[in-house]
Amino acid sequence: MNNSNHKIPVGIVGIISAIGIVYGDIGTSPLYVLKSIIHGLPDNQWANPFYILGAVSCVIWTLTIQTTLKYVIITLRADNKGEGGILSLYALIRRRYKWTFVIAIIGAAALLADSAITPAITIITAIEGLNVIYPHIPIIPITLFLILILFVIQPLGTGALGRYFGMSMTIWFTILCLLGLYRLLPHCDVLVAFNPVYAIRFIIEAPDALVILGAIFMCTTGAEALYSDLGHCGIKNIRISWGYVKFCLIINYLGQAAWVIYNPHFINADINPFFMIMPEWFRLIGIIMSTCAAFIACQALISGSFTIISEAMSLDLWPYVHVQYPTLIKGQVYIRSINYILCALCIAMVLGFRSSTNLEAAYGLAITLSMLMTTVLLFFYFMKNNKPLWYSIPLTLFFMLIESGFFIANIQKFFHGGFASILIAGFIFIIMYAWITGRNLKREHNSFDKLDDDYLAKIIAVSHDKSIEKIATHLFYLTRAQSAHAVESKITYSLFERKPKRADTYWFISINRMDEPYQFEYEIEVLVPYKVFRIDLNIGFKVDMHVEQYAQLIATRTEQQNLVNLSSRYSSVKDRRGDSLYVIVERTLRNVDINFINRPILAIYSFIKRQFTSDIDMFDIDPSTALVEFVPIVVSEYENDNKTLKQLIEQSKMSVTGKLESTDKE
Repeated sequence: MNNSNHKIPVGIVGIISAIGIVYGDIGTSPLYVLKSIIHGLPDNQWANPFYILGAVSCVIWTLTIQTTLKYVIITLRADNKGEGGILSLYALIRRRYKWTFVIAIIGAAALLADSAITPAITIITAIEGLNVIYPHIPIIPITLFLILILFVIQPLGTGALGRYFGMSMTIWFTILCLLGLYRLLPHCDVLVAFNPVYAIRFIIEAPDALVILGAIFMCTTGAEALYSDLGHCGIKNIRISWGYVKFCLIINYLGQAAWVIYNPHFINADINPFFMIMPEWFRLIGIIMSTCAAFIACQALISGSFTIISEAMSLDLWPYVHVQYPTLIKGQVYIRSINYILCALCIAMVLGFRSSTNLEAAYGLAITLSMLMTTVLLFFYFMKNNKPLWYSIPLTLFFMLIESGFFIANIQKFFHGGFASILIAGFIFIIMYAWITGRNLKREHNSFDKLDDDYLAKIIAVSHDKSIEKIATHLFYLTRAQSAHAVESKITYSLFERKPKRADTYWFISINRMDEPYQFEYEIEVLVPYKVFRIDLNIGFKVDMHVEQYAQLIATRTEQQNLVNLSSRYSSVKDRRGDSLYVIVERTLRNVDINFINRPILAIYSFIKRQFTSDIDMFDIDPSTALVEFVPIVVSEYENDNKTLKQLIEQSKMSVTGKLESTDKE
């Protein structure tokens, strides 16, 4: 069976849904981008047409080059059977370029850090609009209350509300356009901002241009999410809807610019042109709509974070955490622990920075880093697909030049708040790096035994040995051995050494995570008829891991082919299915030499493994049918190196004898 084909129908419903799912983050950027630009301009130059037109020209061309060209036109083509995002891109190249996991986890960590900041800055900016009407309203308590509501409703999913998101955001973008036209039509001369010369002159001549570029970059922060949502919406729906979204955004930015230039007496460093371009009678309605749009944007971003963690777990980049499926919507997941962490971080951001102006300093740096990592992975994707160098190298260098400029601009914010996003991203990176490196270190110490005739004969002998207490009718072992005729030495130790495992049938299950997102295939090999079997599960990284259910269904199908007897062997319950036990064998790292660089990594990995994750949960096995055993990591080395072992014993005897002789003489 292969479920790799994942196509999204193209149509008006798909286009409107894409507007609701994909463009929440980028669609709320007009709330704070021009406000942040004005705050970065020199005193008393806040309404200077040269600066305002130059900055808006930068916004227009950033949306054109970064969002339209890089993501909508080029990056969306790098789909993994219809799925997008930095981890899907990594899955496409990881077999050939294994070391690129470092690039992927830097990008994923930066995206997750952005998820902790975006809800805080988006909601607080929307609520700050109330200051225009009610100057003394308490912004922080209202913001915290709304953030709590946002995260409290996450376990419910968006099954009931999701259908309205698309229409709500379509109305939102239409209002953005109408508000922009309201201020733009009387002053069409600001349309000169489409001329890229204004952007170039601004970058060259404006004082503190680098600082202001950091504010300009915030207009495209949702572009990475656009790529991540490819699997939910489909490439054609995203491309068609982007045309309308981009038009509305640019018109709104131009309208804000027109109002600023022609109302210099209203302008100060803390003014927010987004709310000022609204007619007074509409302002309260606009603030309410802004808050609703912020909620939808944050909902999409938080759901995206759950998806990133879910994909990372499947690709062995993140320790397993419990995943729930709150609705029947395909791909929608809820992860309680991540929800709590994001909620705590958002609250900390609001309490720590206390205003959107301060939060802007923390915003943008992480997402710039993520975009840079996507560009690097894109280059290797081009190489894997044999794109000509005259195409891949100039294109990669072009985007890296632009994104490096934005990164340098955002790094100026580091000591003013940017450190917060880097600290969060750094912490996430350490977890991911320690997890995958720790797993690889343990795999390096793997040793395997051949499932040859002698080995299988030994299994049969144990199965028929009535002096050994039967542990189960059907015994299942989870193995990582790639060959159907091999098994880890740790399983050998569990089967024969620790306490011999007597059962009527033995099953070795190998799970391979595939690069295609929705692939599901299995193979079964009969090693000993009616007695020993090997099951290979090839599961795509977006397919849920229900190993026990898969194993039982495959065993039933095998019984239908008259290759196994699944009924109970106990005479009183022969009419029922036999009991099953799933054995997970863990290795302990005792007496193993690890160099000083890997020791802290392995210590972090072991701590995470003990405290936060469980193979029983990861493989979705009923705890009542599971057994976890711990064995030494180097058992087979001692068993197979008898000469070394004898030497150690002889040395020990000599030492003891020497002590005894000296005592007698005394």
